[in-house]
Amino acid sequence: MTADTGPLVTIERVHAARDVAEEVGLDLLVLTPGSDLRYLSGYSAHAMERLTALAVPRRGEPFLVVPRLEAPMVDASPAGGLGLEVLAWDETDDAFALLARAVTDRLGSAPARVAVGARTWAEHALGVQRALPGSALELATPVLDRLRMVKTQAEIEELALAGAAIDRVHARMGDLLRVGRTEAEVGADIAAAILAEGHVGVDFTIVGSGPNGASPHHELSGRVVEAGDLVVVDIGGELPSGYRSDCTRTYVVGGEPDAETAEWYGVLQEAQQAACAAVRPGTTAEEVDAVARRVITDAGWGEHFIHRTGHGIGLDTHEAPYIVAGNDLPLVPGMAFSVEPGIYLAGRCGARIEDIVVCTADGVRSVNCGPRELVRLPG
Repeated sequence: MTADTGPLVTIERVHAARDVAEEVGLDLLVLTPGSDLRYLSGYSAHAMERLTALAVPRRGEPFLVVPRLEAPMVDASPAGGLGLEVLAWDETDDAFALLARAVTDRLGSAPARVAVGARTWAEHALGVQRALPGSALELATPVLDRLRMVKTQAEIEELALAGAAIDRVHARMGDLLRVGRTEAEVGADIAAAILAEGHVGVDFTIVGSGPNGASPHHELSGRVVEAGDLVVVDIGGELPSGYRSDCTRTYVVGGEPDAETAEWYGVLQEAQQAACAAVRPGTTAEEVDAVARRVITDAGWGEHFIHRTGHGIGLDTHEAPYIVAGNDLPLVPGMAFSVEPGIYLAGRCGARIEDIVVCTADGVRSVNCGPRELVRLPG
C-alpha cells in the first residue's frame, strides 16, 4: 500500500477484468506468471513448466490454480488478501484438467472463447486449449490493456517514486561517467547505483558513447569514453511494488559540443518540450508523436528521428499506450508514458531526452525532474 492512496491491488480490479471480458464477448481469461497476473492479483509468480494461473470466467468467482508447493507464497502475497479461491494441485495431478473442471462448473458449460495473456508460454496456452476442446484461443490484451493503461493514484505515486529514484542516479553521473572508462565499467556502476537508490532490479543500462550513441538500443561494450564524446545514458529499474523507471539523458564528457551539435540538440530539446506540453485529455497518442516529429522535421533532422515518441509504463517498461503514428487513442487522465524523441547520426553520435509523464485532468505531470539540456561533465 502507498501512503494516502489506497492499495495497489483490490478484488474490484479482478472483477473489472471480468466485466470487460464479458463486454467484449470472452468466456474466460487465463493469466499465467507475468505482469498481467501481478496487476490483477498482486502475485508475482515465477514462470516455469508447472502451471500457475488466474482464471477469470465471465460468470462466477475468479480463482487461482497453483502448484501445492507454492500455495504458501500465494497466501503471503497481496493475492492472499483478496479472498480468491486457491486450487492447489499435486505433482501427479493434471493442472489443466483441474482448471477446466472449475471453469465449466462456474459457467455451466465449456467456454467458447478463451483469452490468454500476450506473454503466456506456448505450452501453457496449448495446455489450456487441449483441456477445453472446441474453445477458440485468443489474446487477453484488449481486456488488460484497457485496464492497465489508466493508472490509479496509487500506481502514479509508485511511478513518481521510481522517477525520483532514477533522477538521483542521473545526478550521480559526474562521478560515474568519465573519460578513459569503458561503457561496460560505467554501466556496472550505474546498475549498482540503481539498486542503491531504491530499486530492487535493474531493467537496462544503455551507455552509448560517441558513434554508439547513434544506436538507440546499444548494448554495453568495451569502447572507452573519449574527451568530447556525446554519451546517451538510458536507464531503468523496478521498485519493490513492480513499477518501473525509465529515463534518458545525454551528456558531453570532457569537452564542449561543436556548433552543429549544439544546434540540433537544441532542436531535440524543443521537440521534447513541445511534445510534453501537448499531453492533455482528448489529445491522441499520435498527435503527441506528431508534435515532436514536426519540430525535428521542420528543422531538417527528421530522417534521424527513427523511432516512436514513447511507450506506456507501469508493471512493464513497455506497455500501452504507445505514442506513435497510427494510434488514434485519445489520452485520458491516468495514462502514463514516456516522451523520448531522439536524433541519431549514424557513425557519429546521437542524443535522446526521455521523461515519464502522466496525463492529468488539466494537462501533464512529469515524474522526472532532472535537467534536459545537454549536460556537460568534466573529463
